[in-house]
Amino acid sequence: MSLVRRLASQSSLIFGARLAGAGLVFLVQALIARLWGAGVLGEYLIVIAVVNLIAVVMPLGFHTVGTYFAAEYRARGDRRQFVAFVVRSYGHVAGVLALLLLAGPSLLAWLGQGQSVLADHVVPVVLLTFATAMVYVSGALLVGLKRPFAGFLADTLFRPLAVVVAFVLAVGLAAPGEGFDVMLWGIALGCVGVSLVQFIYVVTSIAHIDDLVPARPAESGRWWRFAAPWVLISLASDFFFDIDLLLLSHVLSHADLAIFGVCTRIFSLASFGVAAVYAVTLPDMFESEAKADRSAFHRKVGEANVVASLIAIALFAAMMIGGPIVLMLFGPGFSAGAWPLVILCLALVVRSVMGPASMVLSIHDRPWASLPAVGLGMAALVAGNWLLVPLLGLVGAALAALVAITLWSLGLWLIALRTAQLDVSILQWFRVRRQAPVAAE
Repeated sequence: MSLVRRLASQSSLIFGARLAGAGLVFLVQALIARLWGAGVLGEYLIVIAVVNLIAVVMPLGFHTVGTYFAAEYRARGDRRQFVAFVVRSYGHVAGVLALLLLAGPSLLAWLGQGQSVLADHVVPVVLLTFATAMVYVSGALLVGLKRPFAGFLADTLFRPLAVVVAFVLAVGLAAPGEGFDVMLWGIALGCVGVSLVQFIYVVTSIAHIDDLVPARPAESGRWWRFAAPWVLISLASDFFFDIDLLLLSHVLSHADLAIFGVCTRIFSLASFGVAAVYAVTLPDMFESEAKADRSAFHRKVGEANVVASLIAIALFAAMMIGGPIVLMLFGPGFSAGAWPLVILCLALVVRSVMGPASMVLSIHDRPWASLPAVGLGMAALVAGNWLLVPLLGLVGAALAALVAITLWSLGLWLIALRTAQLDVSILQWFRVRRQAPVAAE
C-alpha cells in the first residue's frame, strides 16, 4: 500500500473516532446550553480552556517531543533511553500535580480569581488537568511506537464517553442547581480512569522495544533542548483557541463567548483531521531523516501535505454547508456563529497548504527557530482582537484568528525554507512529482 493510501486510510479511521467522540461532546454541550443556559456553557468552556492550558505545561514540554524520541529509540532498539525518557515525562506531571494541589487555591486568590468557577471546583479541575496531561504524554509516546490508534483513542473516544456519562449522572441524580458540580466531578474521575488505563498500555509496550544499545547516561540535555521550545510552540498552536477564549472573555458576553467557543471546538475537530495525517506519517519521517534518506523524507512530507490539504478543503466545504445546521443544535442564538465558523475553517486550509514547518525544524535540530513565527502569530491575535472585536463582534474574533494563523504559517514556512533549506508547503509535492520522471529516465 502506498504512503498516500495508508495516510488516507489510517487517518480516516482516527478521524472517524474523533468525529464520534466530538459528536458526543457537542451533544453534551448543546444540552448544557438548552438545560442550564448559555452562561453555564460559557463557564464550562472556560474551565476546559484553563485545564487544557495547564495540562500542556505539566509535562514541561516532554509530551511535545515524545513522538520524536519514542520513534527514534524504537528504531535504534534503545530501550534504556526510552525508559528514562518515559520516567522523566511522567515524573514532571506528578511533580506539577503536587504543586497544584498545594498551591492552587492560594494562586487563584492571588490572581483575583478567588470567587471564580475555577476556585469553586479546585479539586475536580486539578484532577481533570492531571488526567489530560497524562493522556498527552501517553498519546505522544504510543504514536511514536507506531500505535496511533492506542495513542489517540483515549482522547478521541473514551474521554468523550466519560463526559457523556458524567452529564447523564448529573442530570439524573443531582439536586437542582448542583448539576454542574456533579458533572465536573464525574468528568474528572472518569478521565483519570481513562488516563491510567492508557498509562498501563504504555508500560506494557516497553517490552516490545529491542534492547540493543549498551547502557549510557540519560540524554537529558538533548531532551530539554527539544522540549523547552516545544512547550511554547504547543501551548500557542495546539491550544491557540483556548488562549483566545481567555482573551475574549474580557470583551465578549458569556453568551457570545459560548457561541465562539462552540465554533472553535468545531474548528479543533476539523483540524484534528489534518493532524491525524501527520501523526500517522511522523515515525516514517523520523526514520527517513535518521537514515539520511533525503529523497524519501521529501517525498513523505509532500505526500502528507497533499492528503492534509485535500482533507482541509473538504472540511471547509462541509462547514459551509453543514455548519449552520450543527450550530442550531445548541439553540437559535448560536446561528450567529455560522460565518465565524467558515472563516476559522479557511484558516485550516491556509495552515495545511503551508505544511508542518515546526515539525521539520525540530527534525533538523532547530526547534527554537519556530519561536519568532509563534510570537508573530500571538501578537497578531492580540492586536486583531483589540481592533476587530469591538467593531465586528464574533466575525471580528474569527478574522483576527485567521490573520494570526496566516501570518504564523507564512512565517514558519519562510523560516523552514531559509534554515532547513526545505519547502514544506504543498508545492514540494509537485516538485517531487516533476523530478520523478526525470530520475527514471
